[in-house]
Amino acid sequence: MRPFAEEFVQSPKLASVRYDVRGPIAQEAARLEREGHRITRLNIGNPAPFGFEAPDSILQTMIRELPTAQGYSDSQGIHSARVAIAQYYQTRGMQDASPEDVWLGNGVSELISMVLTALLGPGDEVLIPAPDYPLWTGATKLAGGTPVHYICDEANRWWPDPEEIESKVTDRTRALVLINPNNPTGAVYPREVLEALVDICRRHDLMLLADEIYENITFDQVEMVNACTLSDDVLTVTFSGLSKTWRVAGFRSGWIYISGPTHRAKNYLEGLALLMNMRMCANVPAQHAIQAALGGHQSIEDLILPQGRLYEQRNTAHERLAQIEGVTVEKADGALYLFPRLDPEIYPIDDDQQFVIELLRQQKILVSHGRAFNWIDSQHFRLVTLPSVEDLETAIDSIAEFLDGYRSGAVARV
Repeated sequence: MRPFAEEFVQSPKLASVRYDVRGPIAQEAARLEREGHRITRLNIGNPAPFGFEAPDSILQTMIRELPTAQGYSDSQGIHSARVAIAQYYQTRGMQDASPEDVWLGNGVSELISMVLTALLGPGDEVLIPAPDYPLWTGATKLAGGTPVHYICDEANRWWPDPEEIESKVTDRTRALVLINPNNPTGAVYPREVLEALVDICRRHDLMLLADEIYENITFDQVEMVNACTLSDDVLTVTFSGLSKTWRVAGFRSGWIYISGPTHRAKNYLEGLALLMNMRMCANVPAQHAIQAALGGHQSIEDLILPQGRLYEQRNTAHERLAQIEGVTVEKADGALYLFPRLDPEIYPIDDDQQFVIELLRQQKILVSHGRAFNWIDSQHFRLVTLPSVEDLETAIDSIAEFLDGYRSGAVARV
């Protein structure tokens, strides 16, 4: 009989896994709220709390379908939703897209984990952007793989450098992750950069994993190119869903579309199907929302054009931050975030997590620190641009006040 241990402990697989976006800083915010403080949450891209409601057609469809959504669906997803997704990619240029190429999941997050688990063996490497959405790094480690970060260049609009990426390819590299539009920087990559990344995958026989959940949230008529449209000879897994464009993050309604030489991926797809079967199916009522969303009026367009809420909030946040001494920030071309830099000569920060905790405690403003996104220095933080213009102005004024105290020494440096 195994002797009793003093305590149950977590698996060693979790030793190097982090997801600080919902980590100690969010826990401190919850503590302050229990004490009665009102916290302005600029840390999570969750549209609903900021008054962004789902289109009525989606809600009405889900309500109507509830009586038929009480049982399991096919593990790949209901046919009508997969047809709608295939037709969506057909309109984007993928004329051969088929419902059989589409798999539904409980949000993109679940699908990232399953795609990587089906792909990676111990020590297999995945090229992931830095900064990144940290689930990609954490899920790679949990799947037994090794994340290898390539650097997005802040001096060049946060675009990646294809030469730097290629220099990190080894005989253990299995896949290249692309997050476009990027979270946390808001960068939208031009066609020529995407073509270079696709070519790296082609020449080194890598799977391209294209996280495009923000694909419809772009500004100033910047072109968003779906990576799957750039080749027919690179196995590409495209991730997207309803969370952001259709403002239903809580529905957990996501999908993957697999394109390219799928005949060369028969064994891999059998493994992916096994994982899909093991979790039975995705949330069935949320699957019924997909056809209504993709087939209806794309109301996000009203929000991203001049005078639209997302457009004006992006502009306000950028302008206010750029006015603060020692703060530089690239204007986001897409997504819902800004990733400002604090001049280290003015704000010498050793521990950026503690820095944002002090901001939270003093100003009741909750942001995310840059290292939470696997960034290489402690001089950045991510700010969500979902609050109203008025609330953003107030919040950024509070950040400016905190930074003024930090600069003058009135706030202890961390």
